[in-house]
Amino acid sequence: MTGYLVTGASGFIGRRVLQRLLDADADARITTLVRPGSVPSFARLLETIPGGDRVVTVPGDLTVDGLDIRDLSDLGDIDHVIHLAAIYDMAADAASQEAANVEGTRRVAALAVDLDAMLHHISSIAVAGDYDGAFTEADFDKGQCFPTPYHRTKFEAEKVVRDTPDLRWRVYRPTAVVGDSRTGEMDKIDGPYYFFGQLASLGKLPSFMKVPMPDLGRIELVPVDYVADAIVALVDHRPADSGLVFHLADPTPHTITDMVNALAPAFDAPRGFDVVPNALVRPFLAAGSRGPLRAARDLVVGQMGIPPVMADLVSLPVDFRSDESVTTLRGLGVELPDLNDYGPRLWRYWYDHLDPARFRRADARGPLVGKNILITGSSAGIGRATASMCVMRGGNVFLVARDVDRLAEAVAELEADTPEDGFPLGRAYAYQADITDEAAVQTVVKSIIAEHGYVDVLVNNAGRSIRRSTLNSVNRSHDYQRTMAVNYFGAVYMTLALLPHMVARQTGHVVNVSSIAVQSRGPRFGAYSASKAALEAFSAATAAETLSDHITFSTVRLPLTRTRMIAPTDAYESQHGVWSVDKAATRVLHAIVDRPKRANTFLGDLVDAGHNLLPRLTTRIMHQEFLMVGESSAALGQKN
Repeated sequence: MTGYLVTGASGFIGRRVLQRLLDADADARITTLVRPGSVPSFARLLETIPGGDRVVTVPGDLTVDGLDIRDLSDLGDIDHVIHLAAIYDMAADAASQEAANVEGTRRVAALAVDLDAMLHHISSIAVAGDYDGAFTEADFDKGQCFPTPYHRTKFEAEKVVRDTPDLRWRVYRPTAVVGDSRTGEMDKIDGPYYFFGQLASLGKLPSFMKVPMPDLGRIELVPVDYVADAIVALVDHRPADSGLVFHLADPTPHTITDMVNALAPAFDAPRGFDVVPNALVRPFLAAGSRGPLRAARDLVVGQMGIPPVMADLVSLPVDFRSDESVTTLRGLGVELPDLNDYGPRLWRYWYDHLDPARFRRADARGPLVGKNILITGSSAGIGRATASMCVMRGGNVFLVARDVDRLAEAVAELEADTPEDGFPLGRAYAYQADITDEAAVQTVVKSIIAEHGYVDVLVNNAGRSIRRSTLNSVNRSHDYQRTMAVNYFGAVYMTLALLPHMVARQTGHVVNVSSIAVQSRGPRFGAYSASKAALEAFSAATAAETLSDHITFSTVRLPLTRTRMIAPTDAYESQHGVWSVDKAATRVLHAIVDRPKRANTFLGDLVDAGHNLLPRLTTRIMHQEFLMVGESSAALGQKN
C-alpha cells in the first residue's frame, strides 16, 4: 500500500493529479496538506471528485515553520511527497512568491527528509530564465538571469531541493500550462490567455486571407491533462532513482504564429505567416523592455488588459528541450496531444468562460435582453416609465425607492406589461431603500448582487428639486443639504457601491438623469442646478479613471418634465414645452442602450452657448425672466 502526501491539491494541476492518483490505485493512502482557512472549501471540492472520501486532509501552512503541522503521525506512512503548492502568478509581488515558492519548498523538503519519502517537486520552465540556447533536462545553473521574481523563485526553489541533505528528489518542469486538451477547461487567465482578447480582432477579417506577422519567437505550451498524466506516471517510474529531471513540454517547436493558426478555426480567423525574422524582432522587443520605452510600452499593454511582465517574456530566447522526457512518457503510455487538435477547444472555453469581454456582449435578440438594470427613484415618474421600457425590451429591472407601497404598485404594473415584438419580457424586482443613507445603499446593492448575480447598468434617477431664490433661502440652508443629499450624495453612494463590482466584471454603465438647469443656470434653481453639476463633475472624473475597465457614464440633461416634482409651482401648469414623462423616459432609454457621453436638448445647448459666447446678455435675459415670473406659493411657505 503506497502512501502519498500532496500539497496544492486544490489547484488547477493539483486536483487533476489527485483524481489520477485515486483512479490509479484503489488501495493508495492519499493525504493532502491544506491551509487551515481552505479546509472547508477543499472538503466541498472532494465531494465532487470520485473517490474523494478516501482522501485524508491535514491542515498545514507552507509559510509557517514546521508547516504548522501539529503531529507528524497524522500523516501516516508516506512514500511520496508531491509538491505542487506554489504561487504561479507572475504578476504577484516578490515577497509573497519568496515566502511560498522558496521558503515553502524548503519546509516541504525538510518534511520529506523526516518522512524518508521521495520528494516530487513541480518546478517550471522558468528556471531557465533568459538562457539563450538549448536547455535540457541535464541543465540547471547556466549563469542565466531572471526577468521576473517568479523566474527567480522557481530557480531558487529547485536549488533548495537539490541542496537539501539526505533528500531523495525528482524535479518536473512544465512549460506554460494551458487548459484541458479534451474540454479546454482553464481556471484563470494566465500566460498566453492574456493575448487572446487581442487575437479576437482577427476574427473580423475574412478567413480566406493570409495575414503577415512578425516572428515573435517560440511559445512553449502544454495542456494540463498531459501534465497531470505525466506526473502520476513518472512518480512510480524507476522508484529507487533520485535526482531525475523531467521536462513536461512539447518537443515540436511552435512559434506564436503557430499558436494563432491553431486557435484560428475556433473563431473563423485567417491564418498568419511570418514575414519578419525573429532575429530582427527580438532586439526590438528587448529594447522595449528597458529604458524610456518601457514606461510607454507598459502603459499601452496595461490598457490592453495584459500585465506588463508578460511583454518581457515574449523576447526570451530559451530553447527548452524535452526529447528524453517525451520518449520516457511515451513508453509509459502518456502521449502529448497535438496543439492543432486541442487549440480550438482552448479558445472556445476561454470565449465562453474567461473572456473579460463576455459580459459586454449583446444578446442577438436585443441590446437589453438579459441585462440587469438598477434604477433609483423608480416607483413613479420618469424612473417608472424608464423601467417599463426596459422590461418590455427584455431587461431585468431593480426598482429602488423609499415608498414600499408605490414600489409594489410599480412592480405589479410592470409584470402586466406586454413585450415589444421580438423581445422576451424582462422581470421587475422591488427594493426599498433611502439612497441618502450610505449604509442602506451598501445593503441593498449587496442584496441585489447576491440574489441576481450582477448589475450591468445603474440609472441615478432619484432626485429632489427646489425652486426658490437664494435671497429667500438665507435661513434655509437645509434646502441645499437636502438637495445635495439626494441628487449628489445618493447618486455617489450608489455609484461607489457598484463600481468595484463593475470593474471586476470589466463592464458597466452609469446613467445620470441630470437637468437642463446645469446648462442654463437659471434663477431660483441655485440649489438644484449645483447638485446636478456636482454629480456631473464627479462622473466625468470617474469616467476618465475607469475607461480601461470599460465603465462608461452618460448624462441625460432633461428639460422641464411633467412629474410630481414640478406640481407645487403653479406657473408650470400652463407652460408650453414641458416634456411628458414618456418622452423624458425615452431619452433615458437612449442613454441606457446607446451610451452617449451626454444627451442634451437644443434649448440647453443654445443657452449654454449663450453663457459662453454672450455671458452678459444671457445673464440679463435671465434676470428679466426672474423679474417676470414670481416665487411660487410653496417657495414662500404659503398654503393654497
